[in-house]
Amino acid sequence: MEGLSFDVVIVGAGAAGLHCAGIAGQRGLKVLLIDHAEKVAEKIRISGGGRCNFTNVDTGPANFLSANPHFCRSALARYTPQDFIALLQRHRIAWHEKHKGQLFCDESAEDVITMLLRECDAGFVTRWQPCSVHAVRHGDAGFELDTARGTVRSAQLVISTGGLSIPKIGATDFGYRLARQFGHTIVEMRPALVPLTFDPMTWAPFAALSGLSLEVTVEAGAGKAKGAFLEDLLFTHRGLSGPAILQISSFWHAGTPLRLNLAPGRDLTAELLQAKRDSRRLLANELAELIPRRLADAWLAPTPELAAKPLPDQRDRDLALLAERLNRWELKPQGSEGYRKAEVTAGGVDTRELSSQTLQSERVSGLFFIGEVVDVTGWLGGYNFQWAWASAAACARALQPLHS
Repeated sequence: MEGLSFDVVIVGAGAAGLHCAGIAGQRGLKVLLIDHAEKVAEKIRISGGGRCNFTNVDTGPANFLSANPHFCRSALARYTPQDFIALLQRHRIAWHEKHKGQLFCDESAEDVITMLLRECDAGFVTRWQPCSVHAVRHGDAGFELDTARGTVRSAQLVISTGGLSIPKIGATDFGYRLARQFGHTIVEMRPALVPLTFDPMTWAPFAALSGLSLEVTVEAGAGKAKGAFLEDLLFTHRGLSGPAILQISSFWHAGTPLRLNLAPGRDLTAELLQAKRDSRRLLANELAELIPRRLADAWLAPTPELAAKPLPDQRDRDLALLAERLNRWELKPQGSEGYRKAEVTAGGVDTRELSSQTLQSERVSGLFFIGEVVDVTGWLGGYNFQWAWASAAACARALQPLHS
């Protein structure tokens, strides 16, 4: 295979890489798609409980984090959720909206993978996997890659190798290393859409609540970097998870607190003071009417003298303080579950060194970065897949069919 030549080599056969390859191939380019794993698109396969939350109909630039927040606008505007839905419909894949604009396959995530592979086949894309890339060089003639199947050359190179999240399905730092090799800056990376953990001693009173779920509002950060969500919270034996925490984890930074309202939309101070006038029940019983019983018991455990006292015997200021803590519970995570549990990686290749129109490097002509490897991180709920489709399409449309 020494010396094989292509218009473009795409490294990484995940969501972005497959989509880019299919579009480029059908535009007439000679495409080679390489991946080191035996199976393509493992993140698609495990997404959404096996049904793939493939997009969100409400996708917009505001649903993404980046050191360069306007970068994603162009690609998202030119390849929308409706464009991907149209692709699914052409392949007769049934889907449904779950909630908050999140779209899932009716049957299986495998349907999306099969569709993307068929799109690649329609574009006569050559696929090598498993196949590792040992070295990449760039010169006047383009790129030369030393791979496990020999040396290949191409005028253009697309890096769609994803982030560091979920290493057990093959995540590596290849894309970041290659970006640095060619002089690109990497915005500091960290796990995102990830459960948060707490000091075991601090968390001990709440560990028994593992499995408890309730709707909350959660906030982190400040100013333009502030995030706030109304989502379900899940208590675990090590800390907090559920959509509320996965969402806010992208905004949370080590050493800073979270702010939780355990009874959103309710003024617990007013409700408890009203109950004091109307009820002879114990505080523990009254509080259990306002929040889940297990949570009420855990919350009052440090003050058994209050829990066992009838409401009329409670001091107003004690009730107000209790309610205020429930409406604004501030707690500081110790850390997160890390990349092994993170759905995505925040940070990545600095978009200030890429074209927002084409995703092409402004440092090396013919070099492109798409998908998760780039410093664009979506909220939970299908947004990251939409970035994969949109960035892939923007790149694929910009690639040039140079091969004769």
